[in-house]
Amino acid sequence: MVNVQQALIFAQEHGETDTAETVLDPGLIGGFVWLVPLLPILSFFVILFFGKRMRDRGHAVGILSIGAGLLISLVSFLELAGGRGTIERSWTWFELGAGDHPLHLEFGMNLDFLTAVMFVVVCTISLLVQIYSVGYMHDDSRYTIFYAMLSLFTGSMLFMVIANSLLQLFVGWELVGVCSYFLIGHYWEEKENSSAAIKAFITNRVGDVSLLFGIWALFTLSGTFNINDINHMAQEGDLGGPLAVVAALLLFGGVVSKSAQFPLYVWLPDAMAGPTPVSALIHAATMVVAGVYLVARMFVFFEHAGGALNVVALIAAITMLLAAVLAIVQDDIKRVLAYSTVSQLGYMVAALGVGAYTAGVFHLFTHAFFKACLFLGAGSVIHAVHSNNLSDMGGLRRYMPHTFRTFIIASLGLAGIFPLAGFFSKDEIIGGALRSASEGDQAVAWVVFGSAIITAFLTAFYMARACIKAFWGEYRGHGTPHESPGSMVTPLWILAVGTLTVGFLGIPVIGPFQDWITVPGHEHHGFSTFYNLVLPVGSVLVALLGIYLGYLIFYRERWRYDILAGPFAWAYRFVENKYFLDDLYLNGIVNPTKGAIARATYWSNQHILDGAVNKVAAGTVGTAQVTYDVLDQQIVDYAVNGAAGITGLTGGILKYIQTGNVQRYAAILFGAVVIFVVLLVLL
Repeated sequence: MVNVQQALIFAQEHGETDTAETVLDPGLIGGFVWLVPLLPILSFFVILFFGKRMRDRGHAVGILSIGAGLLISLVSFLELAGGRGTIERSWTWFELGAGDHPLHLEFGMNLDFLTAVMFVVVCTISLLVQIYSVGYMHDDSRYTIFYAMLSLFTGSMLFMVIANSLLQLFVGWELVGVCSYFLIGHYWEEKENSSAAIKAFITNRVGDVSLLFGIWALFTLSGTFNINDINHMAQEGDLGGPLAVVAALLLFGGVVSKSAQFPLYVWLPDAMAGPTPVSALIHAATMVVAGVYLVARMFVFFEHAGGALNVVALIAAITMLLAAVLAIVQDDIKRVLAYSTVSQLGYMVAALGVGAYTAGVFHLFTHAFFKACLFLGAGSVIHAVHSNNLSDMGGLRRYMPHTFRTFIIASLGLAGIFPLAGFFSKDEIIGGALRSASEGDQAVAWVVFGSAIITAFLTAFYMARACIKAFWGEYRGHGTPHESPGSMVTPLWILAVGTLTVGFLGIPVIGPFQDWITVPGHEHHGFSTFYNLVLPVGSVLVALLGIYLGYLIFYRERWRYDILAGPFAWAYRFVENKYFLDDLYLNGIVNPTKGAIARATYWSNQHILDGAVNKVAAGTVGTAQVTYDVLDQQIVDYAVNGAAGITGLTGGILKYIQTGNVQRYAAILFGAVVIFVVLLVLL
């Protein structure tokens, strides 16, 4: 397959980069690929303006648009997998500056296999979420606006994915953030929900500022916003030095907030306040994977930016471990899954950090299926028992067989049990970290490897806990639970089948995924007994040990122990309070800043705004007085009185003339004619 950077080199050598459009082997997809992001964006406007007239059928517009986008995405995927090259097209928005080298701000697309993979992931999950939501949201008072925002959310993510410049990517990045704010705060009447939306919005703005500065630093360094040009320049050694490292770390600052990495992951668990279908879409295919995509798209630059990837790997290793520990103590089923997402995002970012590019992207691909299945399964459970709390569940496998089976399949996929999808992608990451540590002599890779192994154990343990508390034992809630309708169950089975099958695309050595997702300068490794047999078996044993321990503690109820009464009570409270990060941000940053801002605002209101308003008011009163004394009394009144006097005089003259005497009228007329004739002769 033609690589993007190789294609650009070819175009430059043959003088093709001066054209406004560069097309490399477009095939069928060249003319239609723009429809993938465009259709859901158009459906947003259709649903927004005409949804009320369509009543409860507004969802059909969104579902059809995403379905059409998925069809085009699959064609793109298959054509690129078949060896067809990449496509980059760009159109100039406008030019800045003059002379021989003006700055071209471009709007365009970049379609390679990474784009195609993201298209398939986003469109598949979004389509299933929209179908699922027909049953889940059918009684919602804002049903129409919900579907409109889902469509815009999807379209914004797709617009970001197809971008060929950092500025265009940033536009999509921001639109995704805005949509998440509205969807998380969908039930804004409740303070908890509106606060969660604000928290997500503000936390992400912190990272967005970093990203914007990173884009500017990168432009200063390279002179372009074009992503492929920047990667090519980095590969050729034209981008280096301290500024390149700074630019890479600033870009990663945006990733830390968007993809919920330590220490800015605090917004994601609270984002569970939104409707469950929104949670599934955010965690599986949009929003949080945007940061992972950014690192993958800019991977060549990151790789050549000094030690930036070491920082990326270290932060991700910390994130995956801390989040996995937090998932163990959660009683809200959606929060268990939320922290598992944070942990799995750590896996993806860590893979990229240690150079395991294909493994990181493949885990993003597989994770979308089992994580969407888990969230939609949790939504099905919540829909039945009307509670998020695991303590209100139990024994649900008897009442909800479809939800139970699909949830178990997805949980095993998340735990990395063979032959489910998570097994192949997670073990590739662990193997990639170990290979980088032992063969590449990367000290940070050892940290990633150790963290990944421990996290694999913890992941299996907390998912065993969640499954046992929800589906085994006696039902502890109220009423009688019931299975969800077909519109909700069908997407669960589709995702469960995906969890069972998509992993085989990444079978080591023979799987096609490693040939599809490539990066310049990286060679595929051949078969290795240790990396392809021993290590995966060891990883599965670690996961099975976690499941077995969860079985003993939560099902067999062995080793009952009141941890709050023991010597480790402090550790439990430390974890239960989420490492006090929220308190640190609230009491150390938000409250002091909020008070200072409030005082500064009050002072400026009293001394600046009020003073300005009072002066304007005084000036207005003075102007009014002058207007009255001079303009009204001296000019307007005199003019009115003068006009009245002239009118009276004219009336008196006309009264003298208008006597009713015909002879006088004839004499006046004759006199007027004589005067007119005399004047005519004289002139």
